[in-house]
Amino acid sequence: MDLIFLLLAIPLAGGVVLAFVGHRDEAPEINVAFSLGGFLAACGLTARVVSEGPLFALGQEFFIDPLNVFLVTLTAFVGLTTAIFSRPYMRVERDHGKMTPRRLRLYHSMYQLFGFTMLLALTTNNMGMLWVAMEAATLTTVLLVSVYRTAASLEAAWKYFILCGVGIAQALFGTVLLYMAAEKVLGAEGGALLWTHLQGVKSQLDANVMTLAFAFLLVGYGTKVGLVPLHNWLPDAHAEGPTPVSAVLSGLLLNVALYAVLRCKVLADGALQSHLAGNLMMGFGLLSVVASAFLLLRQKDVKRMFAYSSIEHMGLMTFAFGMGGPIASFAGLLHMTVHSLVKSAIFFAVGHAAQKAGTQAMDEIRGLIKVSPTVAWGLMLGSLAILGMPPFGVFASEFLIVTTAMREHPWATPFLLVALGVAFATVFSRVQPMVFGETTVQRLPHPPALVPVFLHLGLGLMLGLYIPPYLDAWYRQAARMLGS
Repeated sequence: MDLIFLLLAIPLAGGVVLAFVGHRDEAPEINVAFSLGGFLAACGLTARVVSEGPLFALGQEFFIDPLNVFLVTLTAFVGLTTAIFSRPYMRVERDHGKMTPRRLRLYHSMYQLFGFTMLLALTTNNMGMLWVAMEAATLTTVLLVSVYRTAASLEAAWKYFILCGVGIAQALFGTVLLYMAAEKVLGAEGGALLWTHLQGVKSQLDANVMTLAFAFLLVGYGTKVGLVPLHNWLPDAHAEGPTPVSAVLSGLLLNVALYAVLRCKVLADGALQSHLAGNLMMGFGLLSVVASAFLLLRQKDVKRMFAYSSIEHMGLMTFAFGMGGPIASFAGLLHMTVHSLVKSAIFFAVGHAAQKAGTQAMDEIRGLIKVSPTVAWGLMLGSLAILGMPPFGVFASEFLIVTTAMREHPWATPFLLVALGVAFATVFSRVQPMVFGETTVQRLPHPPALVPVFLHLGLGLMLGLYIPPYLDAWYRQAARMLGS
């Protein structure tokens, strides 16, 4: 219990402290220190769950099980490495006049509060609190996306706020319907919104009400996942906000939103005794994979291109979880992990590359290999990893997903293969001249933080070759729960 509270208290305290000192020269280091504290608390919590099994806190309001424990650790880890990356990045932005002291204070404070909202969403056992945490995450990221205060960033923030606000309202209605179904079984005083209670009586929930509830919850949280056609906010938010925000949006927030969908799917499967929830997820997921792959062809901005790549991969995960079964769910969880690591590493490299060139336009970023070989190789290796080149972990998870689809849903396989092929050709053809073309970039006044790039890529490579036994055990336990 104390570790769960420590996990949540550290980023919350960090947000308060940085609201006062976030503009000072030492603020980036303070931000890293709070992120490190959160990561250590997550590691301690993980060790306890490994040794003792699922944990409750504050009665039963907070709950850690095999599904969320590795996501908590992943969220804290990527939050830490992104804070390390943002140290030199934000100093360059300050030197270029994009970040004033007031904006730096807002950025550092909201960064910690954003981490708090994601960890709260992952650890809460209350479906109502999950909705509150997702709404709070929306509000904090709106402020992060708009921190530059340019016309484009303000437009992106408003689009994000309006579209995700409408989506989260749908999720609220779905949560109300979920409570209606649960109250009939558990009673008003029976913890009708506690997920562990709902899990125990899911087969007794009214099927008609649960059908409506899941439809609203999928649309609501699916907006935050970035599923087509609910995705329009995502490319703008990634392109116009600071690159560290793009990294945590793609690497963390989309995962947390999909986690919320998965919690709801388990309940819907038990209540409906059919594959309706899975079919809906497969439909939205496949549409997202195909549409985003072809939308990649039109992109000129490097961050927008990788934002559409995130939509593609979230669609692939949604499709995998929709298929259900232990293999597909295992593959979805593995893909969730490696996508977070690799995509955040790509955005780290892209951030430094865009600062060197002074633009995000792909046609104007050339010859990175001649000015900064480490940034260039980080971008190239990251791109190859996210495109599914072996032996990176994305290849392993995509191979499992596609082969499972071949066996269980052969009609979907051609769509997946064509979309993955189009995405590969498009991204590789755009990144190759950025790395190896004639140079147009310059050196930066602050050395880039490249350790997070290669640390993430190294972990992504390791997961393609070897999955540690404890991580494999988490995946298998979570996959069994999702498939039950």
